[in-house]
Amino acid sequence: MNLPASIRAYRALTGLAAPLLPVILDRRARAGKEDPERRHERLGRPRIRRPEGRLIWLHGASVGESLVLATLVDRMAAGDPELEFLVTTGTVTSAKLMARRLPPQAKHQYIPVDTPGAVRRFLDHWQPDLGIFAESELWPNLLVEARHRAIPMALVNARMNAASLTRWRRRGDAVRSLLDTFAWIGAADTRTRDGLEDLTGREIVLAGNLKLEARAPEPDAGELSALESVIAGRPVWLAASTHAGEDETVLSAHELLRKTQPGALLILAPRHPERGPALAELVRARGFHLACRSKGEVPDGQDTVWLADTLGEMSLWFALAPAAFIAGSLKAGIGGHNPIEASQAGACVITGPHVDSFDDIYTAYRDHAAMLEVDDALTLSEAVEQVWQGRAPGKAVADRAIAAASGGAMATTLAALHSLLAPDAESEATT
Repeated sequence: MNLPASIRAYRALTGLAAPLLPVILDRRARAGKEDPERRHERLGRPRIRRPEGRLIWLHGASVGESLVLATLVDRMAAGDPELEFLVTTGTVTSAKLMARRLPPQAKHQYIPVDTPGAVRRFLDHWQPDLGIFAESELWPNLLVEARHRAIPMALVNARMNAASLTRWRRRGDAVRSLLDTFAWIGAADTRTRDGLEDLTGREIVLAGNLKLEARAPEPDAGELSALESVIAGRPVWLAASTHAGEDETVLSAHELLRKTQPGALLILAPRHPERGPALAELVRARGFHLACRSKGEVPDGQDTVWLADTLGEMSLWFALAPAAFIAGSLKAGIGGHNPIEASQAGACVITGPHVDSFDDIYTAYRDHAAMLEVDDALTLSEAVEQVWQGRAPGKAVADRAIAAASGGAMATTLAALHSLLAPDAESEATT
């Protein structure tokens, strides 16, 4: 394979850096960013055997992508019960989620660090019959080694915002070489399709957005019922996946709400739970009584903010709160977050103006009047009050928006994946 000079240089440098990996992984483990009991997986040294038969390998960076992959696993397994699956992700949060979400015929592993040695060990052990990457994960060594082994590869739910496409164009030769690894690419939106066609010079399928058909695990019914009893009778709202610089606006909105609803409870769920201690100080400095989920606390009658500084519980918060502000949208440069899980749980979606990473989804929501848009503390408080008064969009209209935005992505993607398994695969994609 004739690789661009930049990729050859990357492979050489990552090879030289490989001896430092144990030290780097130890440091990340101490910071809570690696599972100390599973660092061998990051070095490409699995401790479980490869299952017999055809193995489908699916990889996604984090939680959102892993939910898409888990849904693909469900559908492909339903179409062919003999298939085995390996799902790789890169974060501790996604690993915990996959432990609860994947069916018995699927195994989870951490993706190996992208050095030539770790990647070769990983692929030599697992020998997948098909590789499926989600969204925009392009690890050069992983893709080069997969191509060396002639593993059929697909890039599903490809999604790039305008800034990402601009960066990719600056590395045109390298990106084209990596994208050539994929026998099939399914774009989630027209922007990505057009950008990838421009980059690759090949036809890209506009498959639609798989995230609209992926479902998160349901919250534990017993825990949900117990917490509903604790907060019963209180007006509740959620600020989901907040980033630094947004929390002040959220707390100002809560101050406004408590002027007319003194018993109001805000569930404040930061995007990065490690911000919990700093957020707790901010909340107390603003004069609120606080309960911290990470300490096992539940709000009593005095607590007006519940800091949800834990991992993997967003489905619980969406189920508890009728109004869900989807953060990452009040500040430019973040791009917003996916509102689908909130809608599936029955919460009304409230968003700020900066949602360019999910503009196709939010356009469908806007077209169907399925959300409320805000830009400051006052409009945020007014939107939450609108939900509490029963004057906001309901689940039925959100379901229509989601259906309009999806475009049959799952059926299109499954058909393409089964064709890549040919000539061995004889079962058709489940629709």
